[in-house]
Amino acid sequence: MGSADDTFTARIRTAPRRVFRSLAVPNYRRFFAGHAVSVIGTWMQRVAQDWLVLELTDSPVALGISTALQFLPTLLLGLWGGVLVDRLDRRRTIMATQAVSAVLAAVLAVLVLGDLVRLWMVYALALGLGLVTVLDVPARHAFITELVSPDNYVNAQALNSTVHNAGRLVGPAIAGVLIATVDIGVAFAINALSFVAVLLGLWRVDPRELHRVPALPRAKGQARQGLRYAWAHPELRACLFLVAVVALLGQHFRVVFPLLARDTFGGGAEVYGWLTSALGVGAVLGALASAARVSAGAWSLLLWTFAFAGVNLAAAAAPTLGLALAAVVALGVANICFNTLARTLLQIKADPTMQGRLIALHSLIFLGSTPLGAPIAGWVCEQWGARTGLLLAGIPAGLAALALLPWLRKIRTPREE
Repeated sequence: MGSADDTFTARIRTAPRRVFRSLAVPNYRRFFAGHAVSVIGTWMQRVAQDWLVLELTDSPVALGISTALQFLPTLLLGLWGGVLVDRLDRRRTIMATQAVSAVLAAVLAVLVLGDLVRLWMVYALALGLGLVTVLDVPARHAFITELVSPDNYVNAQALNSTVHNAGRLVGPAIAGVLIATVDIGVAFAINALSFVAVLLGLWRVDPRELHRVPALPRAKGQARQGLRYAWAHPELRACLFLVAVVALLGQHFRVVFPLLARDTFGGGAEVYGWLTSALGVGAVLGALASAARVSAGAWSLLLWTFAFAGVNLAAAAAPTLGLALAAVVALGVANICFNTLARTLLQIKADPTMQGRLIALHSLIFLGSTPLGAPIAGWVCEQWGARTGLLLAGIPAGLAALALLPWLRKIRTPREE
């Protein structure tokens, strides 16, 4: 008994070291620090852009369309973006995409502050940012495997999720205050400036210390090769199926939350900021918990799919804003645990030369489904209210997990910690 107690005590004492172990790697630490600053601005822009569209149109469908346009290029070009990531220098690719993102944010800031903005301009800039995303997302996630060794893949991805969702916690709250007290355009301007931090962090990364993957030689059929590779591995196939269902109907918070804030609870931009920040609180907690893991598998992903379904139903049933915020915190935990496990499972189970294409395939499904799912979510909320949007998120996810349960029993996986 004493031995068990000693083991438990030792695990508690070493938990912080295990959770933050990737930060001991200098290159990862430099990238992490720059990303931590930039992501706050990114979330400020997302909230500000959504509220700007509502102010210009007062239309949930228009809000869904603006979100859809940002992710349409990933749906159309995502696989080829992954091929390019496997061919190109990942660090330089990210520096280029971040620089272009800064320019797009600056243009939107000028248009809004100059009172020149029109809906079609917001649409065009959202589409431009979507084109950047085709390369940026798979490059950033695949770059993690160059910054740390394989035994830290799960940890580094989870820490990235932590800082991403800490930004979700801080950024929307700041954006809500700026919208209410100053001007929406200020949020876009701050986001443009925040990209300096991530560019500086990438510039300080030492290329000699990277775990470089051999560049993929140019050849025909490399996008199809990635598809065949994913289909041939049952655990990867199960992962992508669950991601497809959850992403298509379940992760349209930017469509549902503004309507939940305004129409269900009678609030304004500040209530939307609270809801998004509550999601960020849960996401930070979930990401920190995920950071202590050393493995990822399809069974864990299945359990978090059930959890995601359950908390969406709880949020839909919440009668007051306080209970809704508590449910959204739980939703943030389930959502980030699901997303982190899905991305790391694809990296751990994939050959290094396939990582760019596997992450691009994940992005194609995860982000590329938004042009289809966001207008659907907007239409459902317009017809039956924001609570129905949460039901749309929860019920299909639960049914997908139930459908996959008998199949996963045939897949034997190592013990997951």
